[in-house]
Amino acid sequence: MVNDPVTHQKPEIEVKARGDLPPGTVQLARTKVLALLDEVREPVLFARIRLTRTHNPATERPCLAQANLDVNGRPARAHVAAESMTEAVDLLRDRLTLQVSRLRRHWEAQRGGAPKAGEHEWRHGEEPTHRPDHFPRPVEEREVIRHKSFSLARETPDEAAFEMETMDYGFHLFTDLTTGQDSVIYRAKPTGYRLAQLHPRPEQLGTVAVPLAMSPTPAPLTNPAEAKKRLDATGLPFVFFANDTTGHGNNLHHRYDGHYGLITPAE
Repeated sequence: MVNDPVTHQKPEIEVKARGDLPPGTVQLARTKVLALLDEVREPVLFARIRLTRTHNPATERPCLAQANLDVNGRPARAHVAAESMTEAVDLLRDRLTLQVSRLRRHWEAQRGGAPKAGEHEWRHGEEPTHRPDHFPRPVEEREVIRHKSFSLARETPDEAAFEMETMDYGFHLFTDLTTGQDSVIYRAKPTGYRLAQLHPRPEQLGTVAVPLAMSPTPAPLTNPAEAKKRLDATGLPFVFFANDTTGHGNNLHHRYDGHYGLITPAE
């Protein structure tokens, strides 16, 4: 079967580069992403690439590449690390190809298309090895340096897992559509995904397609300062907690620069 030709106008790709990059790297990244966009049947409304080379000797993979796309109103993101920038650009192209294919299958399923081979490959819940390494910043130097607040999406765990994968996140904070609870979904072995809620109600979860386990432990009622102490002591990737002032689910997490970021629902 031959796909219909792509006739959508491709966007101008914004490329931001930082650090000492080999000559031609920016054009290489732009060319490879443009070639990928030729295969996208939905209109791509926005495309941005960020290339960064760090100079920290403690970093084994100093070359970082990130891309953000808006595919017909649906965002997709890829974030990779490699020893060389050429390898990082190749990994970025491969990762974006996967993200776009996920979106395509999602739209085909919505339109009643037949499932394709490998349709559920995004449900395999292992932490991708392409992710950048976290900078090993000493505990006493870590600060909460970024606070993001936004309205949480009301969605099912299946939708939350899909969004987490297409955005290349390590976790996703959302409001569960069935229970109305602030929740966080993340990758966990051997089940694939794990779900934590403010007050777990497994019996209300309903049918879920992804391999999912629910944490039986309620989210601790605390504040960002105490959550930071917990992250400092445990080294966990994040702490999901009920804010003792607002009652909403918050997530304090490790950033790649070794500091912490805080995500809270908008009031």
